[in-house]
Amino acid sequence: MRAIIVGGGIGGLTAAAALHRRGWEVEVLERAPAFTEVGAGLMVQPNALRALDTLDLGDTVRAQAPSGPPGGLREPGGGWLTRPDAADLQRRFGQWVMLHRADMLNLLLKKVPSNALRSGVEVREVRPEDGTVLHSEGTSAGDLVVGADGLRSVVRRSVWPDAVAPRYAGYTTWRLLVPAHPVEGLVETWGRGERFGYAPLPDGRIYCYATFRAPEGRLSDLAEVRRRFGKWHDPIPALLASVEEKDALQHDTYDLSSLPSYAKGKVVVLGDAAHAMTPNLGQGACQAMEDAVVLAAAMADGGGPVAYDKARRARTQMVVRQSRRLGVMAHLNVPGLTNVRNAAMKLSPASAFVKQVAPVVGWKPE
Repeated sequence: MRAIIVGGGIGGLTAAAALHRRGWEVEVLERAPAFTEVGAGLMVQPNALRALDTLDLGDTVRAQAPSGPPGGLREPGGGWLTRPDAADLQRRFGQWVMLHRADMLNLLLKKVPSNALRSGVEVREVRPEDGTVLHSEGTSAGDLVVGADGLRSVVRRSVWPDAVAPRYAGYTTWRLLVPAHPVEGLVETWGRGERFGYAPLPDGRIYCYATFRAPEGRLSDLAEVRRRFGKWHDPIPALLASVEEKDALQHDTYDLSSLPSYAKGKVVVLGDAAHAMTPNLGQGACQAMEDAVVLAAAMADGGGPVAYDKARRARTQMVVRQSRRLGVMAHLNVPGLTNVRNAAMKLSPASAFVKQVAPVVGWKPE
């Protein structure tokens, strides 16, 4: 059996590795000139680590760094809004690991035959009835075509041309890599319509992210990021002062929650191509990894694309909605409502956070 995977990011390579492990011949078509990821950290959460366990990669990732669960939410002045019991979270659900996306990609690349990887190939059309993929170097054909080509998926548009477009969430996101600096783990701070988070990477650098309300397509710059967040609590000013332009990326924030199916004929979509989600739960790549291993299992068990769609659509669209709701709360910018939100969060018991994350990070592969 032969699978054509369109897209060589984390979701596509996880799918390639999972299918190859089950005896499939795989071909991965990547538009970029090389298989690489740049500029961002990745929190591999317990559900994704369990997905990686099926590829014998979970323990390898767990050994990357002594990362723990999220450390909590703070106010710009430094006071705590919520502070979960990290030991309890890890006991309940397992480990969280922060690493650079490129490191995760490199681990996955080792699980895929090198002769299956084709970079610099631009896919133009996919035919679900016979598994044909038309691209810049000719055609490929398979018993399965996997669309793992991201938010602006060519596969999705080709197979579902009338599907709703991704929705702009109303805020832009900056991702920053900062030289080594002492921080207390993964911490996020909520202001009025603005957020800032940071976490250490295994090599000592700090991954930071900043989000704020902005019109779609509006370009900002590091000067604006520093102006917005430079007077927030330590260590945020020092982190912003040390970041360089080359280590900063801006992307508008989108989600996609209403695709009517993830499968048609011989074609399936996964990851952002199927259910792009805002980063508020840190689950985008994690859900793509879940997709990939469930897809491989469905193909091996004989359920095929229909079984994959049944197993994944309701769950992933639930995560999209939950992430969207969290984003709405996080980006409140009306002073009175923000104050009410903060007061309510300070009064919430630790069990409230456990209840929120359990349906997401508690997932286990069948």
